[in-house]
Amino acid sequence: MLRAVVVDDSPTVRSLLRRILESDGEIVVAGEARDGVEALALVQSLRPDVVTMDIHMPRMDGLEATREIMIVAPTPIVVVTSSVRAGDVNGAMSALEAGALTVLRKPGGPETPDFEAASKLLVSTVKTMAAVKVVRRHRRAAAATAASPAPAATGGAAVKVVAIAASTGGPQALARLLGGLPEDFSAPVLVVQHISAGFTAGLASWLSSSVPLRVKVAEAGEPLVPATVYVAPEDRHLGVTLGRTVALSSEPPVGGFRPSGTYLFESVAAAYGPAAAAVILTGMGEDGLEGLRAVRRAGGRVIAQDEASSVVFGMPAAAIREGLADRILPLDRIAREVASLAGK
Repeated sequence: MLRAVVVDDSPTVRSLLRRILESDGEIVVAGEARDGVEALALVQSLRPDVVTMDIHMPRMDGLEATREIMIVAPTPIVVVTSSVRAGDVNGAMSALEAGALTVLRKPGGPETPDFEAASKLLVSTVKTMAAVKVVRRHRRAAAATAASPAPAATGGAAVKVVAIAASTGGPQALARLLGGLPEDFSAPVLVVQHISAGFTAGLASWLSSSVPLRVKVAEAGEPLVPATVYVAPEDRHLGVTLGRTVALSSEPPVGGFRPSGTYLFESVAAAYGPAAAAVILTGMGEDGLEGLRAVRRAGGRVIAQDEASSVVFGMPAAAIREGLADRILPLDRIAREVASLAGK
């Protein structure tokens, strides 16, 4: 049995989450906590397989509780929050940065029309995240050691567009990668991030406040300009036109995903050819794989995040296994490589 701890200041919500999780038959809720203080104590005493974590709670909120749990008793954490307003999502995004694995919207009551779908998503996410091996965080980061620089890009066309796909672990990876690019970065950046419904606008807002580049949700027809990050909107594929403007599509999901990394990569390969760079980041599954083939066929460059720095190595591993990655780099070196390819 998979053992979970449910953390929420509402007894009604805790009861609902317990019923949903235990309806699966393979999950037992080993404990409930009303706030971060109780959560920290329960996680240390019960050593559960996974934690569902609310954000807004008295005494100690979900962000601080996540930080402490990842220091004293590292455990897979799924943030489950009721609000998807851009401002309130900041706390959830910061919890991901602190070590939580993913974020979901709280299911409504059984009378709500999407209750069954939301319940299935919660159960499947909790079971999947429980299998992720998390690493201990440190209260005080050790002094950084100078990393050896990535070799300067040689040969080929200068990169005029950067396309990125990410899933589990992606928000925190995006914040670190985009945060390492200069504010006058010479190319536009397009991003497909698999994230639960309702969180895209908040993700873009959080990234915009965290990195030197402008970050926004992509709008159909807008021109692509340098130093701007275009995030795929909810339930739409993101691509580019031959005239190098944003293209959005409601075409069927690709490999089960809309937006899809493969759709984005194929689109930039067609529009930019050898001047395209594709970056495949942490995430489960193989989304993006076929699109990376298109980038390579067009003469573009492919960068894959390495295993050690990935929360989940599925998407980068698939690209590496198929021999599609020109460079396999730790997360902290990808920005330097991208800037080198773009000449800025």
